[in-house]
This record gives sequence, C-alpha cells and structure tokens, in this order.
Amino acid sequence: MITERPVSNPAGKSPVGSVTEASATGRRDVRGVVAAYVALTKPRIVELLLVTTVPAMMLADGGMPSLWLVAVVLIGGSLAAGAASVLNCYIDRDIDQLMRRTKRRPLPAHTVSPRNALVFGLVLAVVSVALMAATTNWLAAGLTLAAIAYYDLVYTLWLKRTTAANTFWGGVCGAAPVLIGWAAVTGSLSPAAWGLFAVVFFWQMPHFYALAIKYKDDYARAGIPMLPVVASVRRVNLEIIAFSWLTLLSSLAVWPLGMSPIYGVTALVVGGIFVVEAHKLCRRAARGEAVKPMRLFHWSTTYLTILFAAVALDALI
Repeated sequence: MITERPVSNPAGKSPVGSVTEASATGRRDVRGVVAAYVALTKPRIVELLLVTTVPAMMLADGGMPSLWLVAVVLIGGSLAAGAASVLNCYIDRDIDQLMRRTKRRPLPAHTVSPRNALVFGLVLAVVSVALMAATTNWLAAGLTLAAIAYYDLVYTLWLKRTTAANTFWGGVCGAAPVLIGWAAVTGSLSPAAWGLFAVVFFWQMPHFYALAIKYKDDYARAGIPMLPVVASVRRVNLEIIAFSWLTLLSSLAVWPLGMSPIYGVTALVVGGIFVVEAHKLCRRAARGEAVKPMRLFHWSTTYLTILFAAVALDALI
C-alpha cells in the first residue's frame, strides 16, 4: 500500500492540491512505462508487416475470410512481430546505446530493465504462438514460431553482427507474414503465396539499404557490417538496382497465378516507379553527388502498401 508522507501545513490549508499533483505525476509515470513497453515492440514495423498479411489472406480465400480469423491472425501476428522486436531490443541493447538513431530506445535510455524486456518479449512470443495454434492451424503456428526464432537467434544474434549479407538473409523473417497469413486460411502454401513472399523478400534489400546509407556512420560506430558500411558505392548501387528489378519481376510473376489486370497493371506501374527511384539514387551516388536515400526508403513503403492494396482489391473483385 502506498501512503502519503505527512506535509507541514502551518496555514491550516487543505493539502488537496498536493494530492492532486501526486496523482497526476503517478498517471504520467504509468503512461510513460506503458509507452516504453509499446516502443519496444516497434509499432511501425508491426504495421508494415500487417499490411502484407491481410491481403495475402484475402487472396488465399478468394474473397474476404471470416472476420474472426482475420482478427486472430492480426492479433497473433502483432504479438509475434512485437515479441521479435522486443527480443531484438534486448539482444541489441549494447549497440543501440552507441547509435544516434537508437540510443533513445527504452533499454539504452534505462526506462525498462533488460530483465523485464526479456520477460516481456518471451511472454509475447509464447502467447502469439499459442494463439495461432489454438485458433488457426499448426502450419501457421509453426511458421510464426520459426519467424520469431529466426529473426532473433539467427539474424539479430548472429548474422547482423558478422556478415554484410545480413539484410539478405534477414529478409526471410520479414517476408514470413505473407506465408503465415496464407497458411492460416488454407493450411498449405501455394505458388501464389511463395510469389508474394518473393516480392516482400527482394523488396527489403533496397528498402533497408536506403536506410543504412542514411545511418551509415551510426552502423560503423557500432561495428555493424551493413553493406553501405563495408562495401564500395558501386557494390551498394549494384545490389539496390538488382533487387529493385527482382522486386518488380517477382510482382509480375504473380500476375499469371490467378490475378486480374487490376493487380498486373498496378504492379507494373508502381514497380516501375520503384525501379526508377532506385536508379536515380544510385546514379547520384555514382557521380559523387548528394543523395537523398530516405526518398527511396519512403517510396518503397508506399510501393508495398499500394501493391498489396491491389492484391486485396483483386481478391474482392
């Protein structure tokens, strides 16, 4: 029980003001703690992952799956993505404090203890997998568990710190929500599911390389061998362009797998813009001109949103 410390009140005035201030401070403290735990889950990443999950479910169903199934997959997927991010923050707490972009995260800022973050992440992981197993099927639940384990144990703990190919191999877990959503509906994986997986997988390289260019000095300071840190500008440009084209070609390869011209034309147009933006960035970098990598980064997010909106529309029509 929390008790109020006696306050001297020689004027005989009521201490109501003090109590009110203490209550307000308590509420602010609670909100701050809640906000810190939410920040550990990296909500923006969760949102981006869910953008690909629901359209994949709609395509797998050939329309709109039951709202119950959509709801449990969204909840389970959010918890799983949040768990992976929390455990990522726990593992990366040593390097996060060295980078300007991440030093304000809850662990380096000491607003959440490492032990509490670890427990929180493990609880989210267990709940997410259990929810998927109880409400969908074992394939979807197994993929959910595999995605969490791969992201934290294979990518974060090992690949991220040891190889410049970390983004490539880490792309597996980033594209997993497409497969999880599809499996939750059908209990299996079709060529169309793998096609959409390929789109998201290849998309992640130009998307994240643009961010890594922006924060190249940060990653260098933390000793993380992101490609823009350890490779030449020519090598980085080559991979950005190659994977941008592979993203476009993968999206077009999905077209004959039961998709209508609504999807095909959208994939061609937005994919073409994506490739053009990648070429513009690389051309400026090759010339030694000032580059704006976040332009490609933000457009890549818009690209993925529009493409999967087309997937959803195609499934409905």
